[in-house]
Amino acid sequence: MVQEVVIEAYNSDWIQEFESEKKKISQVLPSNAIQIEHIGSTSIMGMPSKPILDIAISVKNLDETDLFVERLRTLEYVYVPKLEFPNRRFFRKGERKKGTHHLHVYEQSSDEWRNILLFRNYLRSHPEQATAYAELKKHLASIYVEDRATYTQMKAPFIQSMIELAQKE
Repeated sequence: MVQEVVIEAYNSDWIQEFESEKKKISQVLPSNAIQIEHIGSTSIMGMPSKPILDIAISVKNLDETDLFVERLRTLEYVYVPKLEFPNRRFFRKGERKKGTHHLHVYEQSSDEWRNILLFRNYLRSHPEQATAYAELKKHLASIYVEDRATYTQMKAPFIQSMIELAQKE
């Protein structure tokens, strides 16, 4: 199945949708979920994005995620093992290859958790870099319209450079 890359104009409803989803998730998760954050392009004001809401949850220990599987299923999130990402647990809401929400679970003390927040916060506070990222995303989406994996891979150097800049501040 082809996984198309569709970039939509920024939608201010994404923020309200996250807040609504966060409330639902908070109600079903045990108290060991430390923090729930809106991440990814839908979390950055004005950023065009794939219409998929990315949500990150931090926990003290990644093994605690096993407690979440059944609880999140009540909200229609399905656990999707990703062996290529051993430091993250991934859940999808919506059909396979057509998810509407992606939920990522990280250890609070991990570099991955720090980096996703650094990247988001850096783009939120540096509009010129956010604009450059938006242009890159549109360009890559036009080239890799039917190859989401390569589209994502090609964004990685820019993302890493923003994380490095954020670490220096």
